[in-house]
Amino acid sequence: MIRLGRFLFRFRNYLFPLALVLVVVPGPPVAATPGVAALVGLVLALLGQGIRIGTIGLEYIIRGGRERRVYAEKLVTDGVYAHSRNPMYVGNLLIVTGVCLTSNSWGCVALAVPLFVLAYLAITRAEEDFLAGRFGPAYARYCRDVPRFVPRLDGLYATFRASRFHWRRVLSKEYGTLVGWPLRWCFVLLWSLWRDGGTAALATVTPALGAVVAVLGTFYVSLRVLKKSRRLVAD
Repeated sequence: MIRLGRFLFRFRNYLFPLALVLVVVPGPPVAATPGVAALVGLVLALLGQGIRIGTIGLEYIIRGGRERRVYAEKLVTDGVYAHSRNPMYVGNLLIVTGVCLTSNSWGCVALAVPLFVLAYLAITRAEEDFLAGRFGPAYARYCRDVPRFVPRLDGLYATFRASRFHWRRVLSKEYGTLVGWPLRWCFVLLWSLWRDGGTAALATVTPALGAVVAVLGTFYVSLRVLKKSRRLVAD
């Protein structure tokens, strides 16, 4: 698992595009209509995005490692990391599950979600192996006190109240994800509607989704320009 995790860590940016490919896997419908499945998927994905925003806004860690390898300069135990050792992966898995549900195919969900669970378990094991070697007893105490994945809700409100939230850091570091998965959600919804009712089913939602895509594109370009011009710098 550790060797697999090290390999997957190097290519983890390709995991989300993989989920988009798997939406074509057929299976029994998740809901009676694609719209209901899409709504449930959207709520779940928004919950995952909220976890990511809360994590980055309170305490940021270098997510890309160093030279595409697992690396950490310090042991981060504050913010949301005081309640879950891997909150970003929890958020990612909720987003992936939400996008897969939007496909309205249990076949997609049954294939993609276990694959992502396995991938994040392997990556987590590789990171734990590195952190245990680098931080020793301090990391062992952290593992003893904080759950690996499912957040400990006790004291979470107090953590947010006692911490400064960094909105500029969220926008600077997270704008790619803030735009990336909603675009995929729109694409998957269109695919699901077309598969269920053909081109006629797309007529009522295409203009609205087109407007959403335009807003997301403008948002992404604006933030990227601000970041490249150093007018949006993570505080």
